[in-house]
Amino acid sequence: MAQLKGQGNYSGRDMADKPPVHAPDTMKTAAKAAEGQAPAVSSENDISAFLQQAAAMPGPAQGGGKLIFALDATMSRQPTWDQACHIQAEMFNEAGKISGLSIKLVYFRGFSECRASKWFSNPAELSKAMSRIDCRGGRTQIRKVLTAAINASRDEKVSAVVYVGDCMEEDVDELCHRAGELALFGVPVFLFQEGREPVAEQAFREIARITKGAFCRFDAGAAQQLADLLKAVAIFASGGRQALTALEKSGNAGARLLIQQMK
Repeated sequence: MAQLKGQGNYSGRDMADKPPVHAPDTMKTAAKAAEGQAPAVSSENDISAFLQQAAAMPGPAQGGGKLIFALDATMSRQPTWDQACHIQAEMFNEAGKISGLSIKLVYFRGFSECRASKWFSNPAELSKAMSRIDCRGGRTQIRKVLTAAINASRDEKVSAVVYVGDCMEEDVDELCHRAGELALFGVPVFLFQEGREPVAEQAFREIARITKGAFCRFDAGAAQQLADLLKAVAIFASGGRQALTALEKSGNAGARLLIQQMK
């Protein structure tokens, strides 16, 4: 489609950076990509590590969670975009069964286009907004995603940020600095990488480390695992341990694995 419809739900402009919060010098990282990296960790181990880190996070007050869901909508994700949209819609619908969770949608694509929605509490409205997004060629804008999360955190408590993307084409030290700013607000970032691009993986893992979030890689063969994990994270952000237990009783594998790690 040529234009994003329903502009009333969005800012209608690129995300502008507000003056940064000054993070301590200890937040600076040496995460520059280097040659000779160790072989990639298996997807199964990634999921296990993700669950362990997620389980260690304190939950929000029940029924009051705010989750920022950020997407890379550049052209490299086009081959699997429909599948990703379906998985994300499942997460939105599952989260909507627990009252109190609000989700802000942030995405980037094209030439310097990065948009942030209002806070959605109705999963149908959120899925509808998601369906209006198509992929367009351009470079990654993860810095703007982190800035959007920082700006939102200045105004109200944000429970977590979920980011789904496949690559990283920015200065990793700048991203880590922004991640450090976000960490000062106590906001963890859960990063899901599609594919195995090594530079992106290193950056995503470092952002997760700085914010005390988690990293998980997925591909077409792990679509159901991704769906279950996204649902579990959304439910945990909304209703805490009690809501997560209810989801586990319904048969959700991601919730079951998460609860096992929390024991």
